[in-house]
Amino acid sequence: MENNTSNHTEDPNKTAPPIETNYGAHKENPGPAPTVNEPDNEGAGQAMKWIIPIVVLILLVIWFIFFRDNVTK
Repeated sequence: MENNTSNHTEDPNKTAPPIETNYGAHKENPGPAPTVNEPDNEGAGQAMKWIIPIVVLILLVIWFIFFRDNVTK
């Protein structure tokens, strides 16, 4: 891999462009998109803490029913 130094410099005192509301008028230099604030009170973690143990138990039962004799042979 090559170690290329970047020639990009950005002025830290420069203000960011305003939030974009009319993209068609500013296609060449669009501003940032507006942020989306969605509540995360019912995330996937609530379901996963129930689904994972149930799936593990089902897989253990299947393993004990079908594959327990293969260990001793």
